[in-house]
Amino acid sequence: MYVCVCKAVTDKQVAQAINQGLCSRRQVMECTGAGGVCGKCSASIKAMLDEKCQNRTLRAQAA
Repeated sequence: MYVCVCKAVTDKQVAQAINQGLCSRRQVMECTGAGGVCGKCSASIKAMLDEKCQNRTLRAQAA
């Protein structure tokens, strides 16, 4: 599914960027281009970041 229609960025592309270690909307924008035009996708990107980074933190604490 497209997260950013302005730059044709999918949720899978954003998830892949986050899985590579990105943890801010700015980093995701610089990597994928998503969020840099109209900004309507910023909330979706933030939600994905919050979920993935929280899971990453929980896994690190469990280790």
